[in-house]
Amino acid sequence: MTRWVRFAESGRTGFGSLEGDTIAVHEGDLFAGARPTGRSLPLETVTLLTPCQPSKMICLWNNFHALAAKFNFATPSEPLYFLKAGSAFHPTGAPIPRPPGYDGRVIFEGELGIVIGRRCKAVSEAAAADHIFGYTCVNDVTAFDLLNKDPSFAQWTRAKSFDGFGVFGPAIATGLNAEALTIRSLLNGEERQNYPVADMFFKPARLVSLISRDMTLLPGDIIACGTSLGAGTMKPGSRIEIAIDGIGTLANTME
Repeated sequence: MTRWVRFAESGRTGFGSLEGDTIAVHEGDLFAGARPTGRSLPLETVTLLTPCQPSKMICLWNNFHALAAKFNFATPSEPLYFLKAGSAFHPTGAPIPRPPGYDGRVIFEGELGIVIGRRCKAVSEAAAADHIFGYTCVNDVTAFDLLNKDPSFAQWTRAKSFDGFGVFGPAIATGLNAEALTIRSLLNGEERQNYPVADMFFKPARLVSLISRDMTLLPGDIIACGTSLGAGTMKPGSRIEIAIDGIGTLANTME
């Protein structure tokens, strides 16, 4: 297993593999031939960025049995999803800004993120695993009261795409068995979510295959797998942590 991070240091950006509290700096292309430089940096001396730069984040709705059962949602016959704007992407440690002029509820949703490693279009489920580079933590932040503010039009893109609402990181972990993972969300140190990836309607390879029939997936793109029970409200000053063993903890404070 390798954990990849992207960082800023002395006005420059770089990437490398995280080994304990030390980054082994690499060069080249993270997704196609990363090469070690022999240089290392203490983690405490850099600022972590989002671990990749996606062209898009595809976010699932109603992808967990437990959530569907509680709210009597029908079992989906195909993935139900929306997109987040690229300007929403936000790294661990950076404060999550509250949208100006909005005084409604802001919701956290802890999720597993699939990171695409190879361009894929209409791939089979059997081939999809070869297009998954690794996995990351996602906080799918939502201006909840905007979703159905206008009864004539559900505002998914607006409610989900404010600056800072696409939080992911701190790393991309490769070599994980995704179906054995558990997602935990903590609000001000109190656990609010604890649910298994195994409860998904659509497992990672199936998601990649089905979504790739709709749109071309590019290296660095993220599929946020949806959330389960326990998502809740963040308030100014709230600290939210999304933790997945093997990946790390995505931690932010809401402004």
